[in-house]
Amino acid sequence: MQLAFGAGALWGNRTDVTGSGIGPDQFGILQDVSVDFSWRTEKLYGSKQFPVDIARGEGEITGKAKFARIFGAIYGDLFFGQTPITGQLTVAQNEPQNVPAGSPYAVTVNNAANYSDDLGVYYANTGLRFTRVSAAASAGQYSVNTGTGVYTFSSADASAAVSISYLWNNAAAGKKLAVANQFQGYTPTFKATLFNQKATQGVTAGLALVLNACVADKLSMPLSIGRYVIQEFDFSAFADAADNICTLSVSE
Repeated sequence: MQLAFGAGALWGNRTDVTGSGIGPDQFGILQDVSVDFSWRTEKLYGSKQFPVDIARGEGEITGKAKFARIFGAIYGDLFFGQTPITGQLTVAQNEPQNVPAGSPYAVTVNNAANYSDDLGVYYANTGLRFTRVSAAASAGQYSVNTGTGVYTFSSADASAAVSISYLWNNAAAGKKLAVANQFQGYTPTFKATLFNQKATQGVTAGLALVLNACVADKLSMPLSIGRYVIQEFDFSAFADAADNICTLSVSE
């Protein structure tokens, strides 16, 4: 007897290009995955109520995977078709700083050497928002040099405790994908391998499905309070260059 239980495991391996860094990418912490085979059927009727024959027309194979691991190679290899580079674009959120007591009332943020963009300033004590201007002249105003990461405030805010948020590049860690606007028709392809294994009455049995050629249709990253981000990855399968669709293997 063969039974299956759980989500199993799923891999995608890009096939339209080869080279260094191109390899199998596993969908980590897989929650569930489904593959649907469907056809349009044509029914032939005569003078009676039920058809005398039914023939298959166009077929379709679609899949959906839900997974929790944030893995840059899946985005690059399987969805956008671009190779991620080393480095992570990250946020310093509400970094605590104090406006100096004297001129020039300037604050250099902690990651100024890798500064990327401004995300705003608030008073740390009241939560009131500062207004960004070209040159701070009044209380509650600031200016920023986005080339140096230096924030300048008005003398009216001398010694004020502030919270600064900004974007910066962490060149030593992570992955970064600069997504280009490709011409229509550009479609990265990959081979999908699905595997599930379970022991039933002391006998281990496996189910394997290899879809030879697939393309990604949709990627969703839903963020919600108090919940893990469970990403959804939709894909479709088609015939490869040898006109083969897939291999389905079971123990019985």
